Amino acid sequence: MNQPVSEEQQLQQLLEQGFAALNQGDIPGAGACCKKALAIRPELVPAHFLTGLVALEAQERRIAFEAFLSVTKLDPEHPAAWAHLARLFMSDGQVNKADVALKKALATKSKDPMVQDLLGVTLSLMGEYGQARGCFERANRLRPNHPPFMLNLANNLVYHGENDDAATLFRDIISIQPNSPQAHWALAASRKAKEHQHIGEMARLAAGIKQHPRAAAFYWYGIGKELEDLQEWDDAFEAFARGAKARRQTVEFDETAEAEMFDYLHSHFNSDWLQQGDAGAENRAPIFVLGQPRTGTTLVERIITSHSQVTSAGELQQLGLAIRRLSNYTDPKRFSKAFFECARDADPTKVGALYMQTTEKMRGDTPHFVDKLPQNYLLVPIILKAMPGAKIVHLVRDPMDACFASFKQLFADAYLHSYEQEEMARHHVRYHRLMQHWREQFPGQFFDISYEETARDLEPNARALIDFLELGWEDACLNFHQQDSAVSTASASQVREPAHTRSIGRWRRYEKQLEPMLGVLREELDYRYE
Repeated sequence: MNQPVSEEQQLQQLLEQGFAALNQGDIPGAGACCKKALAIRPELVPAHFLTGLVALEAQERRIAFEAFLSVTKLDPEHPAAWAHLARLFMSDGQVNKADVALKKALATKSKDPMVQDLLGVTLSLMGEYGQARGCFERANRLRPNHPPFMLNLANNLVYHGENDDAATLFRDIISIQPNSPQAHWALAASRKAKEHQHIGEMARLAAGIKQHPRAAAFYWYGIGKELEDLQEWDDAFEAFARGAKARRQTVEFDETAEAEMFDYLHSHFNSDWLQQGDAGAENRAPIFVLGQPRTGTTLVERIITSHSQVTSAGELQQLGLAIRRLSNYTDPKRFSKAFFECARDADPTKVGALYMQTTEKMRGDTPHFVDKLPQNYLLVPIILKAMPGAKIVHLVRDPMDACFASFKQLFADAYLHSYEQEEMARHHVRYHRLMQHWREQFPGQFFDISYEETARDLEPNARALIDFLELGWEDACLNFHQQDSAVSTASASQVREPAHTRSIGRWRRYEKQLEPMLGVLREELDYRYE
């Protein structure tokens, strides 16, 4: 005669079935188990937590929020629920709520590797890459040889410029999980290809099974990069184009909204606005190096940070986050018209003070530090008002070289305009006109430096740059390639060598294929080339 199943046994069976269903990708089955368990015991913490995990897989963020919040109400020290909430809040742009959830999660000192990995991801979204590294390292110690944890640590090592160690990790990931698109792409980016073996491997993986567009994009960009290393230009462009097409399917670029944002910047930020109200703190420590990505910002940063008085702080998110924290701006879009409406009304003294406070761990112990986030070009007037003692350096590069350099680069979660030629060119036109507006409104308050002129004739341009920064000249600024410090950029390998001109005019190898991009620049900027 069968013994009756107790309520506890029934609940345990439902949870086991639910987690098994989730692991097998059976979202409806896992959800059904959650509902049955909660019908029996509405305050069952593991069932609420499983509901949150199921909702994440189903991309039902509202339900995930509600489920994890229920967990933290029932169990205020549940580290995984707090970690999930921190990541959800951060990815939704709710920085203040993310700060609270992150603090709660860190306070638990969890030894769950999943929690440590989640905390690392959230800290990375906040620009806290040093602290994130510790979390990723703990996750990998607690659960060795787990590819998702290994990948996050390897990407963090790339940010810190430790490319050799990162490449070793990428190879280890591939040995465990051969079909690992991001690891293959990152491995391709970490060194110069000398033969076709890895290209063939990536091509087989891209073609062998039905890939999600995001996965396909990793493979095609990796293939393109290595083919370009081998100077097989036509095949390289075809790979870049296939990668861009695949990536464009996975992102939502709202060009109308971007145009409205640029129009707002033109009409609401000018010299009159800068003179209104109080100015921020007169802090001379920050040096902002900004412009479009892939235009030489890393080269110029290395020249500056070769000076004994300057430290590289990397590409910092802290200025935008300071505005979010002070205004409680919660739109997930990093920059928008609404963001700049908040920025325009923010107290400049508080913005500058919070920026300095939140960058303290990154800026070293020298009198000056470089923030190299390219998108800070949107925030030039905010910088001038919040930190009037800061220096701003803007990279100028040939528009076609700049646009093509972005088009052939796979970015993480920024520059969504870069995966379609005409969208890329129209964005560049908006950027070009905005920088001209800043020059007219704030004359002499930032320094334009030409990538081409600097690459062709380093010393006079480096001396003019250092003079603008009001630093005494040091010969080390000409030997930037001898620096041992980290390089957190796609250009990491190039800056280990002296300045060169190989990237100037590279787009000309693909002139026929780039006609759509070239046509926009000709029409809108009267672009000409020799």
